[in-house]
Amino acid sequence: MPLLRWLTRDIDINAATHAPYRLLEEVAKHSHGDRDAGNMLIQGDNLDALKALLPYYAGRVKCIYADPPFNTKQAFPDYDDNLEHTIWLAMLYPLLELQRDLLSPDGTLFVHIDDNELGYLIAIADEIFGRKNRVSIVTFKQGAATGHKAINPGMVSTTNFIVVYARDKSQWRPNRVFTGRERDKRYGHFLENPQDHFTHWRLTTLSAAFASHKGKKIAELKKELGPQRYEDELNTFVIAHASQIVQPVRPDYDAVSEAAQQLIDQSRVEPEKVFHLHRLGFSDMYFQGGQRWIFYREKLKEVDGALVAGEPLTTLWDDLLSNNLHTEGGVEFPKSKKPEALVKRLLELSTVENDLVLDAFLGSATTAAAAHKMGRRYIGIERGEHAITKCQPRLQAVVDGEQTGISKAVGWKGGGGFRFYKLGAPVFDDTGHLSENVRFAPLAAHLWFALTGIPYKGRATSPFLGSHEGVGYYLLYNGILGDKRPNGGNVLTGKILANLPPHDGEKIIFGEGCRLSAERLEAEHITFRQIPYEIKAR
Repeated sequence: MPLLRWLTRDIDINAATHAPYRLLEEVAKHSHGDRDAGNMLIQGDNLDALKALLPYYAGRVKCIYADPPFNTKQAFPDYDDNLEHTIWLAMLYPLLELQRDLLSPDGTLFVHIDDNELGYLIAIADEIFGRKNRVSIVTFKQGAATGHKAINPGMVSTTNFIVVYARDKSQWRPNRVFTGRERDKRYGHFLENPQDHFTHWRLTTLSAAFASHKGKKIAELKKELGPQRYEDELNTFVIAHASQIVQPVRPDYDAVSEAAQQLIDQSRVEPEKVFHLHRLGFSDMYFQGGQRWIFYREKLKEVDGALVAGEPLTTLWDDLLSNNLHTEGGVEFPKSKKPEALVKRLLELSTVENDLVLDAFLGSATTAAAAHKMGRRYIGIERGEHAITKCQPRLQAVVDGEQTGISKAVGWKGGGGFRFYKLGAPVFDDTGHLSENVRFAPLAAHLWFALTGIPYKGRATSPFLGSHEGVGYYLLYNGILGDKRPNGGNVLTGKILANLPPHDGEKIIFGEGCRLSAERLEAEHITFRQIPYEIKAR
């Protein structure tokens, strides 16, 4: 497969490996609600944060939404979208690598981009994910050709794109999603007497049935309501009476069963009579005069809790405009905020409740807000003060039950919570040893989660971190036993073992060294793991 080359490629493709490995440290004052709900908001560089997540979540993220800078050569109030092209490639390549490693085998990556870097994104994403795992390219209508956009000659850009990759397309199982569409006006007939036996059914026109329902003549009704209101009320009538709205169509004779062909032939011989074909496991068929009656109810799908005329999701999304978003979520993010409805569609396509969602370009926290309201767990990463000034307040409002965005569509009432984290100092120094800046508490939380898969709830004031499924976990580090000398208390000896809090069963002990014999370790049911070599990292 051809590879994209740029000036610093040889350095950039190894950037993920060379990025410093950091621990995550909770900032409790910015956490909110149920801290054990499994949701994380991380403040820090997204490359370092993604690498810090690997020991916890490698292969466990079901959906990633990535909204990197479009590189439009503009500077916006909240971020700079004017990167030199090589720098943009250098930024994105390692981020895609780490996000690939975090995805589950059946996971999905959605990358939102416009046409400035679309071709280059596809080239490097094909290399990292494999071209065979590229699923599709969605065209997303972002705006309309109005205002200042319509002044200049030439074509007006109103769309951008969502490039979709599966971690492993052979295991990818997307959900079936429907979108609403305008009423199909070909369904122009109305069944007057559905309560009667089908042999006595009668059809009239839809407009006549609607006028009769309103108790007025058609012309009078149109004049009274006006064009738009007439259509709106007619649409409501159609949805309410969908089992009576009919479109007679001429079926493909060669494509139907023999039984259907026989009834088509009979209906031509007796054109005034309605014929019925019962089908096990499928909707029944009705024929008159060589035509099949198609009922509008078969087009209805439930979308956002309401029955609407629906069609399967396509790769052209022109129904989720990004205008009037200034109040959504209660935070400003000019020129870049995405609608919660867009993220909702992505999550409906690729996840179910309790699945894990990741956004490493969190921005105004749209992805996390939508995921929270839809019952998905999430990890959001945002650098700088935006994590505190925009993301945290928005998610706090979601926990408290705010009602903008998709809240009404998904029945959101509030609840749940999240933990706020910052990135700690690099774990390892230049010699490969633990940095002296690494404190006991975040290292304890990291080891506990990496080994058990659940958040650490202890106070980190004892070398005994706790027990899980019968195994006791210990950490000898940073003078936790009271000895502040560099190696004091960090080496497992008989004396130290005797003073450790007891645990009846298997024990895993982390330390910088071990003076106990293999026989003694086996007798004490101890598995010793040496720091820093057995701290799980990329």
